[in-house]
Amino acid sequence: MPGALNLLLLLLAAVCFTAGGVYMKYSQGLTQIGPSLLVGVLFLMGAACQALAMRGEDMSVVYVFVLGLECVLAFAVGVMVFGEAVTTMRVAAVALITIGMAMLRW
Repeated sequence: MPGALNLLLLLLAAVCFTAGGVYMKYSQGLTQIGPSLLVGVLFLMGAACQALAMRGEDMSVVYVFVLGLECVLAFAVGVMVFGEAVTTMRVAAVALITIGMAMLRW
C-alpha cells in the first residue's frame, strides 16, 4: 500500500478528479467557459498527482484506489450538492467499491 506522501497524492488526485466532475456538470456540456476551463485544470492536476504517486507503487493498486475513491466522493457530492437520490442499491454499490478498495491493502 502507498507510503504517506503517495497516499496524500492519491487523495489529492481523487479530490481533483471529483471536483473536475462537479465542474463538468456545471459546464452544461462544456458550453460554459469558466467551468469548462476548471474541468481541464482539475483533471490535469489529478492526473499529475496520480502519475507522481504511481512512480513508486503498483499501477493496479494506485489506479483502482483513485478510481474507487473518486466514485465514493462523486456519490457523496451528488447527494449533498445535487440532491441525487440515496437508494439501497446505490449505498450497496458504494459499500462494495469501498470493500474492494480496502482489499487492495492485502
